[in-house]
Amino acid sequence: MESELSNMVEFYRGRSVFVTGGTGFLGKVLVEKLLRSCPDIKAVYLLIRPKKGQEVRSRIEEFNQHIVGCYFAMQCSPGIWDSTVFENLRRDRPQVMDKVIPVAGDVTLEGFGISPEDLKLLCDDVSIVFNSAATVRFDEDLRTAVELNVKGPQRLMSVCHQMKRLEALVHVSTAYNNLDKESIEEVIYPTPITPRKLLEIVDCLDADMLTSITSQLVGKCPNTYAYTKAIAEQLLREEHGDIPLAIVRPSTVTAALFEPMPGWIDNINGPTGIIAGVGKGFLRVVRSRPELVGDLIPVEFPIHLMLAVAWYTATRKSKEVKVYNCSTGDQNPLTWGDFRTIAFEAWMKEPGGDIMWYPSISFISNEWNYLIAAYIFHYIPAYIIDSLGRLLGKQPKLVRFYSKADKAMSCLNFYTIRQWRFISDNAIRLLELMSPEDRETFYFDVRDINWRQYITNYVAGTKKYILKDYTTTEKAKVIIKRFYWLQKVTHGILLLILIFIGLRLFSWIFGGALLAT
Repeated sequence: MESELSNMVEFYRGRSVFVTGGTGFLGKVLVEKLLRSCPDIKAVYLLIRPKKGQEVRSRIEEFNQHIVGCYFAMQCSPGIWDSTVFENLRRDRPQVMDKVIPVAGDVTLEGFGISPEDLKLLCDDVSIVFNSAATVRFDEDLRTAVELNVKGPQRLMSVCHQMKRLEALVHVSTAYNNLDKESIEEVIYPTPITPRKLLEIVDCLDADMLTSITSQLVGKCPNTYAYTKAIAEQLLREEHGDIPLAIVRPSTVTAALFEPMPGWIDNINGPTGIIAGVGKGFLRVVRSRPELVGDLIPVEFPIHLMLAVAWYTATRKSKEVKVYNCSTGDQNPLTWGDFRTIAFEAWMKEPGGDIMWYPSISFISNEWNYLIAAYIFHYIPAYIIDSLGRLLGKQPKLVRFYSKADKAMSCLNFYTIRQWRFISDNAIRLLELMSPEDRETFYFDVRDINWRQYITNYVAGTKKYILKDYTTTEKAKVIIKRFYWLQKVTHGILLLILIFIGLRLFSWIFGGALLAT
């Protein structure tokens, strides 16, 4: 049977891969998985952008200190690595980190600005390329988004065309780049403007003029991120030539299910921000429709799919550009309401100790109702607390925090009050071609996700890796109980104030009427 022939660990043995975006959320998990599950891989070349004002060589040395430092140095200097994603490797097989080879470069430069020596090394040695470099900011200005999300892949394609042994290029896109449709198939959709025409427009207009026509260019796309990712898909299809190309489209990438460790997360984007804000007692209302499906995908699922896609693309040698939607909504749906319920229960079972107020959360779909609720539950208390802080000589900051949170949530609102169906048949078909061992090692069958288990781990991971809250459960429950009674007392005082005001108004209105008669 064909499935018996798949051996992905053997496929990566002796091969060298080139990774862009390797220091990002997806990139870190990709590098960790390659080193842990494919220990006989020859090399992982990682594109590293030199820091501003820092020589390339010193930047590479700094990266080496972070990634390939020896175990004993790490033991003597805990914290020298800035990510816990490599924790298991550091403990079990620190020597494997020597396979990571940093390559100085910048996606905004022609040919990535890679030195002739490094370029020759890549062209002679690399057979698989993973491209996850991108700006994921929804509110990015169009010029920057085009520079990173469109020109970046174009420059990578130029480098790939020089690689003598290249067998597969796997490009990471997004499931959210054709949202004018209710159902998104695994195809590259035509764009309203050709990539070449867009690049001409961006290059010839000044910043003010480009800003003024951005909404017209973006059209029905919700933001410049989705728009430029769609353009990039079209551009890659036009320019890939003989390069075997595949595209993986994750939906909303969230904390790890199991790997590299349950609940691991290193950013506060999207649902992670909601979980963190609710647990802190900071976020009390969110604009969302609870009955809609929120398409979350644990981070290792697109990574495992990418590794399998590279294997399939390289071994089948098809000229077809295959697209893989990596999402859960079509095969294992989770509603925002269920997400809220499970996450809140997890917080109440294992609360944090460093909280602002007793946690509570409401999902509101109507825009005006949401704005009113946000003003009552966020801004009025924030103004009161900041005013009291000023009297005590402290710097007011709560209103500013809520303003920043509102800006971040406004970018997310488009997605939490709508839903789409992402057809994800290609990933299921790929699973059927994999051996049982590969399906276990490189799992990405979303039908197997237990949402209660996952979200419980997600909350715990947010508490540990984002909030850095290590309060014991026993102590945290004492703290949250105090805030519970403080909330009750506060509600009682507010109720008495409202009753007093109501009685005064009643007396003023009807007392005045009686005197008039």
